[in-house]
Amino acid sequence: MAVIDRLFAPDSVFQKKFFFLAKRFVAGETIGTALEAVARLNAEGMTATLDFLGEDVLDPAAATATRDAYLAMLDAIGTSGLRTNVSVKLTAMGLLIGEDFALENLSMVLRRAAVNPDPFVRVDMEGSALTDATLRVVDRAFAEHGNVGPVLQAYLKRTPADIAHAIERRQRVRICKGAYNEPETIAIKAMPEIRSQFLTLAKRLLLEGNYPALATHDLGIVAELERFISERSIPPDRYEFQMLFGCRPGLQRELVARGHRVRVYVPFGTHWAGYFFRRVMERRENAIFALSSMFGK
Repeated sequence: MAVIDRLFAPDSVFQKKFFFLAKRFVAGETIGTALEAVARLNAEGMTATLDFLGEDVLDPAAATATRDAYLAMLDAIGTSGLRTNVSVKLTAMGLLIGEDFALENLSMVLRRAAVNPDPFVRVDMEGSALTDATLRVVDRAFAEHGNVGPVLQAYLKRTPADIAHAIERRQRVRICKGAYNEPETIAIKAMPEIRSQFLTLAKRLLLEGNYPALATHDLGIVAELERFISERSIPPDRYEFQMLFGCRPGLQRELVARGHRVRVYVPFGTHWAGYFFRRVMERRENAIFALSSMFGK
């Protein structure tokens, strides 16, 4: 693990020489390059959510630095006039130090985001060991601020209950398949079953939820959701599709042309190697899709 951590350190030789591997999926290392990417997306009719890449932190000073980076990011977004909000990971905000500490940092971000044209802040979901803590912090932050909502992963067996909880509280949910390699005791492993659960949950959110984000690059799922949306005459201001920066940009543009709202998740920062390896390459399906996306449109 120490070797891997060193390999992915921001000042490592790997970072300096191999960014070309990830540049399709990561919008550079600075807020300036990230905002340039957002401007291009806005010009094509899409919105964005910016994620400042970071690793789990156990040092309060590091968590505070991440919080301050988000405050500066929100200032830059407000000045730019671009159509984007932000996504955060609570471990980078100090969740492993304590829930109260992470909540304090998140609350500062939420208060600053509230003055921007798009005040919403998405809390990304991490590994299953952190699901309960993440949702507790989101619930507490939502009760006080309102402009925050979680990501829920369709492959976890607990997610139908978490969806019901979010619907009851009118929280905005991003539903995705799930990015981590979780054990069979808590997660569905067969991809056809994951797709089925994703569709069941996404359709419930479309009918009962508060502006759900449908996060998928799966062509079959997209086609079925488009059919369901048309069949139920769900207006386009009731939901949005979400996709990763660099993944199926042609499909992103097609969805916009067909009248759907599309938001692109735009990661940036010096910790791109950890993101690329752990989130894009960790699971076999993600790796195959990422490699094919490098050569696709």
